[in-house]
Amino acid sequence: MTLKGHCLCRAVAFEMTGKHNWVGHCHCDSCRRNAGAALVTFVARPNGQWRWTGTEPAQYASSPGQTRYFCAICGSSVAYASERYADEIHFHAVLLEDPAAVTPRHVFHSHERLPSMPQDMPGCKHR
Repeated sequence: MTLKGHCLCRAVAFEMTGKHNWVGHCHCDSCRRNAGAALVTFVARPNGQWRWTGTEPAQYASSPGQTRYFCAICGSSVAYASERYADEIHFHAVLLEDPAAVTPRHVFHSHERLPSMPQDMPGCKHR
């Protein structure tokens, strides 16, 4: 299966093939602040099974070993990569042309979730 996605202005675009490693919600403060959202849903893809098909995004080292990718034109947060997970990249699921094509099964950093967010995310494993 091939999944495609893009930023708000469509300048940064990407394509993913094969199977994803996981799909999950992240509640960490860093991801929330980067995306300006209460939580961020990521699709983790193995390196070699994705590519940029539009303008390559700008990069920001949010902390040592952590890289955030974003569109330099519209500012959309596009992806996250970490030296800790060197063999994969995490794309924002909402940027997919069909976000319903993926189903979150994991929850990360639930101890940092905002009090207004539901504690239980049906169908998801807390990690």
